[in-house]
Amino acid sequence: MKTYELSFWEVEEFFYKLAEIKDVIKEAGLLEYYPEFKKDLKLPAQATSMVRHAFPVFQKGGVVMDVTNVEQATIAENAGAVAVMVLDKLPYDVRKAGGVARMADPNVIEEVMNSITIPVMAKVRIGHYYEAKVLETLGVDMIDESEVLTPADEEHHINKWEFKVPFVNGARDLGEALRRITEGASMIRTKGEPGTGNVSEAVKHMRIVMKQLRELMSLLPEERLKKAREYQVPVQLVDLTAKLGRLPVVNFAAGGIATPADAALMMWLGADGIFVGSGIFKSQDPEQRALAIVLATAFWDVPEKVLEAQKMISESKSMMGIDIRQLKPEELMQVRGL
Repeated sequence: MKTYELSFWEVEEFFYKLAEIKDVIKEAGLLEYYPEFKKDLKLPAQATSMVRHAFPVFQKGGVVMDVTNVEQATIAENAGAVAVMVLDKLPYDVRKAGGVARMADPNVIEEVMNSITIPVMAKVRIGHYYEAKVLETLGVDMIDESEVLTPADEEHHINKWEFKVPFVNGARDLGEALRRITEGASMIRTKGEPGTGNVSEAVKHMRIVMKQLRELMSLLPEERLKKAREYQVPVQLVDLTAKLGRLPVVNFAAGGIATPADAALMMWLGADGIFVGSGIFKSQDPEQRALAIVLATAFWDVPEKVLEAQKMISESKSMMGIDIRQLKPEELMQVRGL
């Protein structure tokens, strides 16, 4: 079976058909004949399928860069980033500072939005409904419900179906990814281990997801039903994922990517694009490194281009990485929000 037997638009139609049917029923005054829809139809009006799902698809093949101010955002845009992610502190600094990490200052986010032309994303704490509402009201292009920030709710993620703005969530395996999609995520990314400059955990997570996808494709229908119960997601989503041979939303790599070769590696493993956190702006050559990572991501399957990108930076100027094995269990960010 070919990986892309269905287009993203057909996948989109699958996900949002029910919501659109509900809208038609409500507008036609037929709600009384469909009592099972009454509860769900009390939710706020949701964005159309094209808006919520198409925006992440348009980022495919590109690089999203973490920034903390207008200067960094300008560097990212000039380097060819497809979007920026605004934080109060870069993941490396969040790790070093400790304490409670929250969403960025809305004033800073607004300054960035008014200063560049590419999309602007921002992070919220896991489960923090109102940080997300604030960002949606502000007008960001996408929200990352992120384990980099201190979780507001240890047991529940945000119900993303209640928002018009698309969301991205991190995942370490296929089950976690499908649970986040069930909650309304329009994009998935690996968690990796943020702020370390060490790509090993992102590699592990991407390999796990790809292995589980291959296994899922080999299952019989009754076995997929069992797998859906194990993952705690609708069997229709499991069936669709098996038919596609991939996640039904774009799947980016994030967590520890610090060099052009890191970015190319993650694309080779099956990522649809790259998030770079601390790797660029904790280095001593951010402008060149940003350009190089964008180049390596775009031409990951051309070794000569990746070599060219790698030559654009100096390893002596890379951020000081952290050995994952030296982190205590309570210091790991990737385990938040499982």
